[in-house]
Amino acid sequence: MSRPRTERGRLALVLVLAVAVTVFTATVPLLRDWFDLRVYYGTVDAWAHHGGRIYDYLVPGTTYGFTYPPFAAVGMLPMAVLGWHAAVVVALLLNLVALAVVLRVLAGPEWRRYGWYGWSLAACALALFEPLRDTFSFGQVNVLLLALVLGDCLLLATGRGRWAGAGIGLAAAIKLTPAVFIGLLLLARRWRAAAVATAVAIGATALAAWADPGASRFYWTKALWDTSRVGRLDYVSNQSLQGVLARLGEPGRPFWAAAVLLVLCVWAWRVHRAVEAEDWIAAFALTGLTACLISPITWVHHLVWLLPSFAVLVRAGHARVAGVLYALMCTSVVWLWFEDAGGIDGFLGSNTYTWITLGLLLGLPTGQSRDALPLLPRSASTSAPAPSPAAPAMTPVSGQSDSPS
Repeated sequence: MSRPRTERGRLALVLVLAVAVTVFTATVPLLRDWFDLRVYYGTVDAWAHHGGRIYDYLVPGTTYGFTYPPFAAVGMLPMAVLGWHAAVVVALLLNLVALAVVLRVLAGPEWRRYGWYGWSLAACALALFEPLRDTFSFGQVNVLLLALVLGDCLLLATGRGRWAGAGIGLAAAIKLTPAVFIGLLLLARRWRAAAVATAVAIGATALAAWADPGASRFYWTKALWDTSRVGRLDYVSNQSLQGVLARLGEPGRPFWAAAVLLVLCVWAWRVHRAVEAEDWIAAFALTGLTACLISPITWVHHLVWLLPSFAVLVRAGHARVAGVLYALMCTSVVWLWFEDAGGIDGFLGSNTYTWITLGLLLGLPTGQSRDALPLLPRSASTSAPAPSPAAPAMTPVSGQSDSPS
């Protein structure tokens, strides 16, 4: 099917897609009812207003409570002055702003050229992406952390690296997974950025320890090592290497440690090549993939860290591959094995997103020019001018939550 060539045709296509996406998201996906936001809100409310302890609060009727480092609770303290509905609105707005930052970084310097049509198509596609749907529906912080980390990516890629690392350090203080990006800075020999990231992470952690010494002591000595506080390792939403092993009935640490070590070796080799080519988007994408694989628990909504990988594929001219993989991650296919992940079909199907993550880690192109291919369709206002009567027309050829519900 050819692309619409008129503004009216483009508007009609966007409206049809928007209706289809709305119907899909309203009827097919599981709505998460802001579960994780309820954890954050209830924890902060109990801590600020009722003298409760951060890690004692549980959502009523569940066994799930706060699982992040204490600094995350400090950063969420402004919720203490908000009502519940206001907190939901603020969470949505923050996620939308963070998503805009992520898209700005991934689109590159020519982002304005994509116009309303290109960005409308992107919005429809993103609304279908299961990790992103779940992040918004849970009220999660994944996109905010991704925006902080990619902000450092932009600073390094544009040579404005004086404060590069601050976003990574802040993200690592809120949640431990982004600390892997400090390893990327060390591999890239960006010593200053690595030092800034480490200093920010330590400073934020120290601030939390000053604010609540007891909570910090409990987290770093007990809660951090107790994965049962987060959820079952074999739960189908856990799309990490540990999740695969747990569903196989092998939760032992030796096998997992060996798998993690192998993944880290592949990551170091691939990142080294990306950094040598000064392909920072690919380097950060590979690190996000690795973080998802080696974390003991990677719920489906954590996989927003795969978004940079799809951008890299499109820029490298592999739009069809990106489209197929992206479409698979819009289907919620892993939930078909929610009750039983046994057998060959269960092993392959229930771990679909893990296989995609592994495949991207092994095969993601590196060393591509940022301007090799447009990330989105160009708008009509930036297309070639209409031919004059003296020149014939030429048509260009287009190239879970941290508490499972």
